[in-house]
Amino acid sequence: MSQDWAAIVAELEQRLKLRSIVFAMQLYERRADMEAIPRIRRPQHVHTLDQVVGQASRLGWTVGVTADDLVGAQCRAVVGLGAAKTEDWYSGRHMTGVWFSTEADAGAHQAAMNCVPDGRYEALAVGPLGAGKLEAPDIALFYATPGAMIYFINGLQWSGYKRFDWSVVGESACADSWGRALTRREPSLSIPCFAERRYGGVLDDEMLMALPPDQLVKALEGMRALAKNGFRYPFAQYGVQQDVRAGMAVSYGERT
Repeated sequence: MSQDWAAIVAELEQRLKLRSIVFAMQLYERRADMEAIPRIRRPQHVHTLDQVVGQASRLGWTVGVTADDLVGAQCRAVVGLGAAKTEDWYSGRHMTGVWFSTEADAGAHQAAMNCVPDGRYEALAVGPLGAGKLEAPDIALFYATPGAMIYFINGLQWSGYKRFDWSVVGESACADSWGRALTRREPSLSIPCFAERRYGGVLDDEMLMALPPDQLVKALEGMRALAKNGFRYPFAQYGVQQDVRAGMAVSYGERT
């Protein structure tokens, strides 16, 4: 059953008070299928994938890329474009002395990254989920404050509870977000790295959630239930010196 993504995005933006656009990614086995998207934008310059994501989340553009549009192997490797994961890439040589002390450290970092396997996909499109240009998005993504993120996670955990364990790979944190979500098809939270903030326009107080689009529906159902219990975002401050019983009684009632 197809979803009304525009309505879903509008509710998510309202409940979490989002400051940027909810966007999506879709991988394509054939470049021609990506290029067939109506009014798809193609880069005129070489970019990091962080910049392409920024164009979708900050400017509302739908952008299609191939390996040739992305700078270096690191960006290509995470989304499985361009057969980037060579022996040299795995060595971490290009990050040695830049982000990591030794080649052994850099190589361990490369091995720790969640990346789409090479060889299957020729192209990737990134654009606003609510625009509907991506017919079968693989994952949805959004930036939000830590407070909004924990409320969203509470919504995911309302029914069918699951504990979430996420990774922090460090630099190349896109492997923790879209790399992990594309490969594992499960919610993936990350602390955006230097490159995402320098080149992708990510704000200092923002985190990134990436997950299968249907999980947005599940989280919204949970947040609606939580709202009925008095739990809403942003969280109203109660005060560090007040008698807590009156405040807790609003949500817990006789359970306190």
